[in-house]
Amino acid sequence: MFIQTETTPNPATLKFLPGQVVMDMGTADFREPQEAAAKSPLAARLFEVDGVKGVFFGYDFVTVTKDDALEWPHMKPAVLAAIMEHFMAGAPVMAEQHDGAAPAADEEFFDAGDESIVATIKELIETRVRPAVAQDGGDITFQGYRDGVVFLHMKGACAGCPSSTATLKHGIQNLLRHFIPEVEQVEAV
Repeated sequence: MFIQTETTPNPATLKFLPGQVVMDMGTADFREPQEAAAKSPLAARLFEVDGVKGVFFGYDFVTVTKDDALEWPHMKPAVLAAIMEHFMAGAPVMAEQHDGAAPAADEEFFDAGDESIVATIKELIETRVRPAVAQDGGDITFQGYRDGVVFLHMKGACAGCPSSTATLKHGIQNLLRHFIPEVEQVEAV
């Protein structure tokens, strides 16, 4: 098994491509070892590597975020080994069926009168933003819309990325404003 790696705009995060489907539906984002242990054997294994502080699963990739104390040349072999051993053993990525649905705390919010605006926002995010962000090892999902402000949830390499503010303000905000005049700004939640 050959696992490719790619850098991301976030220097603390590397993208690992195992050459097979990781999550056939949705994504999964883990920031705590306890949550990972309860929900994903692969994420739990990755959190055992010294310095790992975040794991994100996309369709065909895994992004791993490290703490600032360690450097990638020291961590990368252990991360590669953990991913390879997991997939070679044929173990499941998630402990139970994961449908990609967000937990109740992350429920969407918007006024009923804004349904058509929200539908357009979601379509633009789904077709233009998410594919580009997935290339960088992350994901951005719609959280809500209120008073001209779009709220987005950043995951994977996007969470904590130094360039995420520029991505939000200069990329996504400009795109949404171009197509939807009612959008005034974009904020991360």
